[in-house]
Amino acid sequence: MRTPTLHQLAAAAAALLAIGVQAQQSAPAAAPAMTAAEIETGKKIYFERCAGCHGVLRKGATGKNLEPHWTKKLADGSVQEGGTLKLGTPRLEKIIGLGTEGGMVNYDDILTKEEIDIMARYIQQKPDVPPEFSLKDMEASWKLIIPVDQRPKSQQNKINLKNVFAVTLRDSGELALIDGDTKLIWKILKTGYAVHISRLSASGRYVYTVGRDGLVTLIDMWFAEPTTVATIRMGSDARSVDTSKFKGYEDKYLIGGTYWPPQYSIMEGDTLKPLKIVSTRGMTVDGEYHPEPRVASIVSSQIKPEWVVNVKETGQILLVDYSDIKNLKTTTIESAKFLHDGGWDASKRYFMVAANASHKVAAVDTKTGKLAALIDTAKIPHPGRGANFKHPQFGPVWATGHLGGAAVSLISTASDKPADAKYKQHNWKVVQELKMPGAGNLFVKTHPKSKNLWADLPMNPERENAESVYVYSLADLNKTPVKLDVAKDSGLPQTKALRRAVHPEYSQDGTEVWISLWGGKTDQSAIVIYDDKTLKLKKVITDPKMVTPTGKFNVWNTQHDIY
Repeated sequence: MRTPTLHQLAAAAAALLAIGVQAQQSAPAAAPAMTAAEIETGKKIYFERCAGCHGVLRKGATGKNLEPHWTKKLADGSVQEGGTLKLGTPRLEKIIGLGTEGGMVNYDDILTKEEIDIMARYIQQKPDVPPEFSLKDMEASWKLIIPVDQRPKSQQNKINLKNVFAVTLRDSGELALIDGDTKLIWKILKTGYAVHISRLSASGRYVYTVGRDGLVTLIDMWFAEPTTVATIRMGSDARSVDTSKFKGYEDKYLIGGTYWPPQYSIMEGDTLKPLKIVSTRGMTVDGEYHPEPRVASIVSSQIKPEWVVNVKETGQILLVDYSDIKNLKTTTIESAKFLHDGGWDASKRYFMVAANASHKVAAVDTKTGKLAALIDTAKIPHPGRGANFKHPQFGPVWATGHLGGAAVSLISTASDKPADAKYKQHNWKVVQELKMPGAGNLFVKTHPKSKNLWADLPMNPERENAESVYVYSLADLNKTPVKLDVAKDSGLPQTKALRRAVHPEYSQDGTEVWISLWGGKTDQSAIVIYDDKTLKLKKVITDPKMVTPTGKFNVWNTQHDIY
């Protein structure tokens, strides 16, 4: 064996010293001190306000990764390591309070200074891992309040159910059913916290809601007054439900997707009796294992007995055949990571879904069971269901707005109609971008009988944008959109907190557009209704019981996927 030279020994010693220094510099700081009460407050706020974008385990999706390895400063107080920014409490407080240009809303008008301080420290702690939720847990939570044979055999009221609006009252954990003809609140019912969506049965009789606390509520509108007939909990965080709509299976099954645990559940459509749970944990399209692949949007096909299930973190789109749920057949389509929401194209053959943090839209051909295209868009597309119309130059298009980009993207969609063959060269391309005054759009909407496209900007940090909507003329899309100041039109006094104008929704006949004016929990909110043709104010629905209205779902349009 050779004896090392003095030079070699010195070099080895220097290398060891360098490793020691690097280890010392890279040592993470201890998490900031928090009391047990502060941790509980942080846990509650994180679930209610943050988990949807950043994930229960804080691994990120639409929002950034918030794990402690980069939210905490280093032990020596430095905020930079190998080009990676380490945030620390003061910077986190600024981000939470003021928001970001990437689409994160400012919380200085939602949370107190004390709560912002708690959140800045809470997200430097090790993430809490919620418990799993099994079929037995679902069975234990299931409440069949009124069996099917004890429900009405025909409609027991004179309400025009086709034009009823199901309105989420986010922070009160309620759903308001509003008569679209009279503009009167028909009934307010308790539901899960912060209902994410309302879906309609194939028949239009039942309303299904799912709260962010995982509670599914089944409401029967054939009673003299709307009545909750069943409830069930699917987990601790959920976003999506839909029924079976293919001929012969109408409302036989209900599927629900959860953010936690990452799985989807199948239930009886008219009772919510739990039947099956399927986990979505697995590999991403990049070939990496992910422990929290959340189920984002789910839609029901009308051309096959299938659901389209979009798994956010993995980028996998599942076509779930429900014709035999004992022997479930699933087609897995690779797209792009961070799938979120989307809707059908005009033909109802192609499902368009945003892979938002990948800045792409995936088009799924449900007839062939394959990916038709993966389309690059502006930053963080967020379509809701999107909007379908015929472009004067490019034919059938589907529109999406963006949380992170100041544009509405119009994507040419394929059509089997002979008259649309001349547009084929444009298919699956962004053919036009409509300029918006800033980023922060959540929803775009139109209607087959409308000549307008409506877009909101509730996540924009500027009051003049967040409290307004923008209306484009489909006859001349190069024309500057008309700005409608929804907050001003409501007649409500201005408050320090923003009242965000959100979620345009058409009436059944396409003549009216309803906008939620979403204030703070202690501020008066409203539904502001415009004439779609003249853009003139028609009606303001406001009531002390209208607490934080957000999503609104017209029965007919939701039932038939009209957007």
